Amino acid sequence: MSRLLAMHVFERVANEGGFAAAARSLNMSPSAVTRHVADLESHLGTRLFQRTTRRVHLTDAGEVYLARIQHILQDIEEADAQVSAHTNALAGKLRIYAPPALAYHVVAPILGEFCLAYPDIRIEIQVGAEYALPIEDFDITMLGNSVQENANIVARKIVESEVILVASPDYASRNPLPQHPTELSNHRCLRLRDSERLDNWTFRHPNQPDEQLSIAVDPVIIANHTDTLLRAALNGVGITSVVLGLAAPYLNRGELVRVLHPWSTGFINMYAALPSRKHIPQRSLVFLDYLINHTRQQHIEARANCTAC
Repeated sequence: MSRLLAMHVFERVANEGGFAAAARSLNMSPSAVTRHVADLESHLGTRLFQRTTRRVHLTDAGEVYLARIQHILQDIEEADAQVSAHTNALAGKLRIYAPPALAYHVVAPILGEFCLAYPDIRIEIQVGAEYALPIEDFDITMLGNSVQENANIVARKIVESEVILVASPDYASRNPLPQHPTELSNHRCLRLRDSERLDNWTFRHPNQPDEQLSIAVDPVIIANHTDTLLRAALNGVGITSVVLGLAAPYLNRGELVRVLHPWSTGFINMYAALPSRKHIPQRSLVFLDYLINHTRQQHIEARANCTAC
């Protein structure tokens, strides 16, 4: 970079016709300008200027060197301008990575309106398990609570969401819904396979946040796939636990009802991880704002509907 700066200073001295004028133009001290040119001459092993008390003019070598570097410096300026425009423009490819549930329930619902609002942004989505691929390979990586365990990840919180119980209106019409977690033994439960005990749900009440209630359940369906259980619940098979953020559209449309409100079985944070804190493309920022606003609004509506039911 010092060589490039020296070349730039040399060009300005030649164009301004003197060291003092170049120093004023570059907002540098005359001694700094003189040093940069001297370093360049030392590197090249030749004098670039003839200096007298009255004027400064290029040597033959200086004339040849100026003609060559002017094209180089112009190309560099154009490259800088193009890259800067690429970063700031609302155009280009936006690469997103997301686990299946977040891809389907959080990212996909906003794509229609977003693509209409920003038609020059091309979206490429890859779906897979969390941390399956490096975060540096994507503009945005959707993650859950596991981001909290890695201090090296630059992440923006999308929303904090309760894990709640839901069932279909059809199931609720055939089976009076429980009023307390202890009544779940009389219901068909659908359970996600995870690291916790499969025969227990742990409940928390907002009025007693430090207390937990562990309830034994005998699941009629166990799966390691959230959407499988959600689809079964929508079809009236039974009661399942799901993140409010994923259930929100179904609650807002009346396709699901919340069970045991206001009890929850935990909280999950959703994050958007970024490869760096610096030089984030503008297309990434507008997508994140769009995603966060939509997701949080869905949560507000879902909580209101759950309170009213």
